[in-house]
Amino acid sequence: MATYRSPFRTASLVLGTAVLALLSPTQAVALHQGLPAVTPVSETPALYDDEAGGNSDADDPAIWRNAAQPGRSLVIATAKEGGLRVYDLGARLVQSLPAPRPPAAEDAPGRYNNVDLVTGLRLSDGPADVAVVSDRGTDRLRIHRIDPAAPGGPLTDITDPAAAPVFSADQTEINEQRTAYGLATWQDRSTGRSYALVSQRERTRLALVELRPTPSGTVTYRKVRTLDLPASFRLPNGATWSPCAEPGELPQVEGMVVDPATGTLYAGQEDVGIWRLRADLTGKPVLVDKVREYGVPGVYDEATEECTAGADPGYGGERLSADVEGLTLLQEPGGDGYLLASSQGDDTFALYDREVSEDNEYEGGFRVTAATATLDGAQECDGAAVLDAPLGSRYPSGLLVVQDGDETPEAVDGEGGTRDATGFKFLDLGEVKEAADL
Repeated sequence: MATYRSPFRTASLVLGTAVLALLSPTQAVALHQGLPAVTPVSETPALYDDEAGGNSDADDPAIWRNAAQPGRSLVIATAKEGGLRVYDLGARLVQSLPAPRPPAAEDAPGRYNNVDLVTGLRLSDGPADVAVVSDRGTDRLRIHRIDPAAPGGPLTDITDPAAAPVFSADQTEINEQRTAYGLATWQDRSTGRSYALVSQRERTRLALVELRPTPSGTVTYRKVRTLDLPASFRLPNGATWSPCAEPGELPQVEGMVVDPATGTLYAGQEDVGIWRLRADLTGKPVLVDKVREYGVPGVYDEATEECTAGADPGYGGERLSADVEGLTLLQEPGGDGYLLASSQGDDTFALYDREVSEDNEYEGGFRVTAATATLDGAQECDGAAVLDAPLGSRYPSGLLVVQDGDETPEAVDGEGGTRDATGFKFLDLGEVKEAADL
């Protein structure tokens, strides 16, 4: 049986950092030139990725709007081995749900990676809002019913116990951790059926998974079809390029979002760029934008577990630095809107036109910087969620939540070092739109 190996920093992010390091100070400043800065209103309590902190690592948020009382809406967020966290609009902890324990000591524990919402899923006792989570540790989806009046907390796990792994055949494959990774939900307006789009870790594969309520009130799922994005690319000079990675790894997808109006899926292949394709995984994918590191050769060093970048041939994009992460859709009430992406390599956010007819034209970007000495900005952002709707007096113009991969001020670990800390920043969407001139 394969034994679970805990994953750490990816070689692609290291390569992206190396490429940025090759820039002159003038070039580095130019990457941010013209991008406005926005400051957060509040932040969640820090999560610590150590034994004392329950191996909790902030990753991906989703915003649930309480239609009856918008000011009591919730932010649902993943904490990897730390499970799920639920926050109120003041960024205060409301509920904490643990990830599943490993079946055996040598097996992988539950590890909640990404989360998205389905509104009005048709359960056996009527429609309900649910949060769908990709459990990368067990290669399964977890479905949680959302009910703010529930006595045990707003989230209740209603996953069918018999739900099967998404990509793995058995526990041995699960322990290899090529498992359910990125996630986005989709409701097909033509059929009323609800789906999750799931990516596979260290592979280019995407799966379309239908959510299926059971008579007992739980929810299971079935895989409808899969699609593999490219792992190598033909460059204009005729050479074939693949992103540098550990041996056996392919360029994976994590950040994803579906435009419900058109059934269009946007998928962020971390060290390649943003793809646009049909949410039913038919048709031909289109590469909307590339990361700056696209086409840059790299050599993986097993001793350092890092990639050394070669000369940049100049085939990359201008807006994104690997990894591309945190895709979310800013849907404006009038029907317009923007695709928002986290450019993790340079700590910025990019905005693209939502209209496919406009070929998702780049519309600008912004940075999230410190508001005070104790309320810092967002660095190495993994996940983001936005809601352009009134949320009570606290966020009358809507809310943007972004993950912060380097929470400060630093906390000491008692051994002469500091603890790995992450969290989530809450931003007034009205201020973001004004700063980015949307």
